[in-house]
Amino acid sequence: MSTEDEWTVGRYLATRLEQLGIRHLFGVPGDFLGPFLTIMQDTTSVRWVGTPTEMGAGYAADGYARVRAADAAADDAERGVAAVAVTYSVGAFSLLNTIGGAYVEDIPLIAINAGPSYEQWLNFQAVGLLTSHMSPRRESNLDVYRQVTVDAQVLSNPGLAPSQIDSAITACLTERKPVYLEVMEDVWEAPCEPPQGELRAHERPFTARNRQILDKAVAAAVALIRKFGTPIVWAGEELVRQRLENELVEFVEATRMQFCTTVGAKSVVSERHPLFAGVYNGKASLQEIRDTFKNAGCRIGLGTWSTSKNLNGEQNIGDDWIVAARGGLSVGAMYFPDVQLRHFIPALKTALEGQTFPADHFALARAAGLDVPATTSAFLDSLSSDEHPTELTYDSFFKHVNFFLENRATGGDPNAPSPFTVVSDAAFALLGSMNLRIGDRSGYLAQNSWLSIGYSVGAATGVALGRQQAMKRPLVFVGDGSFQEICQELSTQVRHHLAPVFFVLDNEGFYGIEQMLVAPCYFKGRQSDGADFYNVLHPWRYEKLAEVFGSEKDRMHGFELSTHDELDSLLGSLADPGNDLNHSPVLARVRLNRHDYPSALQYKIDENCPA
Repeated sequence: MSTEDEWTVGRYLATRLEQLGIRHLFGVPGDFLGPFLTIMQDTTSVRWVGTPTEMGAGYAADGYARVRAADAAADDAERGVAAVAVTYSVGAFSLLNTIGGAYVEDIPLIAINAGPSYEQWLNFQAVGLLTSHMSPRRESNLDVYRQVTVDAQVLSNPGLAPSQIDSAITACLTERKPVYLEVMEDVWEAPCEPPQGELRAHERPFTARNRQILDKAVAAAVALIRKFGTPIVWAGEELVRQRLENELVEFVEATRMQFCTTVGAKSVVSERHPLFAGVYNGKASLQEIRDTFKNAGCRIGLGTWSTSKNLNGEQNIGDDWIVAARGGLSVGAMYFPDVQLRHFIPALKTALEGQTFPADHFALARAAGLDVPATTSAFLDSLSSDEHPTELTYDSFFKHVNFFLENRATGGDPNAPSPFTVVSDAAFALLGSMNLRIGDRSGYLAQNSWLSIGYSVGAATGVALGRQQAMKRPLVFVGDGSFQEICQELSTQVRHHLAPVFFVLDNEGFYGIEQMLVAPCYFKGRQSDGADFYNVLHPWRYEKLAEVFGSEKDRMHGFELSTHDELDSLLGSLADPGNDLNHSPVLARVRLNRHDYPSALQYKIDENCPA
């Protein structure tokens, strides 16, 4: 047992996690991991949050990192980190998918893999004795994690462990991506030196050569803006990851440019900002937003990732685009390497000083003959309504929820802070929720590039714990197929007295997005296109899971919703702070027609299904 004067590798790592502001470590325990968890519990304030699955733990850590980064001071990047711990091979390979997602989406996670002892490896080397979870390939775990991390280390020598831990965490902070620490069981309680100083990110130096390239890049960007005129900004994921939301606001307010966001950058700033013009998502945008965005003279992408989901159906960005992302800048056909976003935005603002580009792009599009609302404000207001048909559809459901978030959830004051953080899963849930109007900065999160189904259910745990002091509940939208992947993570939320609200979108047990991608004409009323047989799910009575995971001591509430009246009744209860419903998890099954789909995907049918 570690004492106040003794330092072990386990205590060293736990202390480094604590110094990063991490208060919850997610994971699934195992015999190799047990010694570390005991040391951590005895010597730090970091608390263990055990989950039913390794994927759930990884998603929880991912959500925890996102909200902690968003809520930390902009100059305190070290605070937005999370950690997850599992056991060798069987746990590590289950966790791999979530670390892959964090790597793609620039989420800083520390993946801890507790492995067999050094002694056991020597036994295998000498006589071929395999113990539990071991693979004959000694570096099997390390090799796969090298593909999805910016640093991967095996700790087998206690003398080297402190420097290995520090270098990996420094890489995590600097690159804002996951790292991997594989720790042999007999190393946890081995003595080592105490930590020296605190770890921090190391910024890439801004050299004289960088200044030269930046100046040329800014000049080219200004020339393109002047050539095409009436610019609109497309704010992207890197603004969120690099905490550049203030730079975005300063830029658009100085230039009076309107801005859209990607889905991944949704709510990078409040969507009630007067220059906000909606979420642009390629052909999957609402038609009005797509028309106005494409009708602009030129487009300026700031930190936007050109993914198939951000550009849905669009094949190129064109010569009237400026895109600053992934460490470089494209201006039409020209490319300027090593131009950092944090330098480019203020430099472009300075270069445009004294020039403004005031334009309501909806008004301009209407003047150009497009059938769109008269103003941006009128359009955004139209996305919220308290008048609905009886039958629930994807579009009417999210329009109803939008009204709730903008009005009832905040006590009638649309400018008041919301008690919810919206968490969306992939597929139809993402395409429906992307047009909710989020008043709070960082009030919405989704895994928009990796798109691992079921992400939202596990992430809700991390979001709830990360924003527990702010008393913000996760409001989760997840499809039935996604939910079936990882429903058991609700038990973690009940156990830890969290209170997320889940809307499971049940379109009669069907992988709707997969059918839309493979055979969209099914949704035009045809009974089958030969693809639907493998997209059929076994039907669940989702609302009954409240009885499975809840108990008299730790309650959970389940509902079945088939009409807007039933939805309205539930939303009314959620808006009442005194209602007992608001002290425990809520699971609502939203019953939708199998042939229904979000209007964001209408282009798929129009392009593929002749009349």
